[in-house]
Amino acid sequence: MNRALRVFHQLQVAHSALFRAADQRARSETGLTTTQLAVLFVLDRRDGQPISEIAKALAMGKSSLTGLIDRMCEKGLVKRLDSSKDGRITNIYLQDLGRQALDSNSHKTKQINQALLAPFSVREQETIRRFLEHIAENAGEIINLDVVTKRKY
Repeated sequence: MNRALRVFHQLQVAHSALFRAADQRARSETGLTTTQLAVLFVLDRRDGQPISEIAKALAMGKSSLTGLIDRMCEKGLVKRLDSSKDGRITNIYLQDLGRQALDSNSHKTKQINQALLAPFSVREQETIRRFLEHIAENAGEIINLDVVTKRKY
């Protein structure tokens, strides 16, 4: 039976299932959510970013991230410091507890990535990478149905 691929629905179901399972594991092992761990990974790449940049990197709303950062500060994972260049900006920095959480979770994240890709050939993995990048870079245009009907996808 040749059923049409319902990509949008399948992405939503896959995303929900994957992140629900990851969140349960992260909470039980570390007491942190996957989103909190994601903030730590973003800061590990470049420490001292304003919330707006972290939100952009995680495709989250700035207001949603502010409360999350508050909770992370309370746990001693990160700290806020006013920018030395612009007093209106507050930058977020990793604390020692945040670095420890990163150290204990980076190996697990690599294992999850390997498990996700294990059933696929190198060529298929490249297609998956391109597909996910395409979605991330073009989500607004893809969802804007007026544009989609005019473009050939």
